[in-house]
Amino acid sequence: MTVSSRNVTLAPRLTAAVLALGALLGGCANRSTGGDTLAFGADDVRERHPIVLRDAPRSLDVFVGRAGGALDPRQAEDVASFAREFRRSGKGGLVAEVPTGARRDYATQDTLNGIRTALTRGGVSPAVLSVRSYPVQDPGLASPIRLTFASLQASVPHDCGQWPTDLGSSNFRFSSSNAPYWNFGCASQATLAAQIADPIDLVRSRDEGRSDIVKRMNAIAKIREGKDPSTEYRQQTPQINSTVGGR
Repeated sequence: MTVSSRNVTLAPRLTAAVLALGALLGGCANRSTGGDTLAFGADDVRERHPIVLRDAPRSLDVFVGRAGGALDPRQAEDVASFAREFRRSGKGGLVAEVPTGARRDYATQDTLNGIRTALTRGGVSPAVLSVRSYPVQDPGLASPIRLTFASLQASVPHDCGQWPTDLGSSNFRFSSSNAPYWNFGCASQATLAAQIADPIDLVRSRDEGRSDIVKRMNAIAKIREGKDPSTEYRQQTPQINSTVGGR
């Protein structure tokens, strides 16, 4: 039997092609080894970018006017809203950092008095306000009075936008691993954490509110009478073509 030299030459090339195809198809399989997890991070976005609770400061800058006097309506409402937030989620005391060295001591004192008045409107006693000072570096720039208190906040424990692995073809092992890139889901987790009104809701659920006894008894009475206990809305909804006009 005679074997042609052409078939002998093609055999190594065919073997190499089959091996390359097998490597590519292997990247589409589910990854189950611990080495991949350590190299690329966890597949679950909640493990890669967890939402954590921490005590962090909340601040409000109140700008000092040149002529002094009371706060303008916008800033007065901002301080009153900040006071209500302090009552709801604040921990510890409320601190006011007052600028010094800007040659506007009288205006700063008037602004501080306006802050105390706005805090009272928001339900916070001015007695809880601790006043500190900080030096002004540039008198030509606005130097606000900064109100700060600590509160429990939800956040991602690291910054988003990190790319530890090249998404291109330079890293063949990552490109063929079918693994999500590290930054995937970070922005979604950070946005979800910022939208939570009460971070404790992530830890435990709230108690159920008081049930409506009157509505419940009315439904039971309808069932006893053989009637449908569901709510019926008798308001007529106009048709779209009747409101737009069908001429």
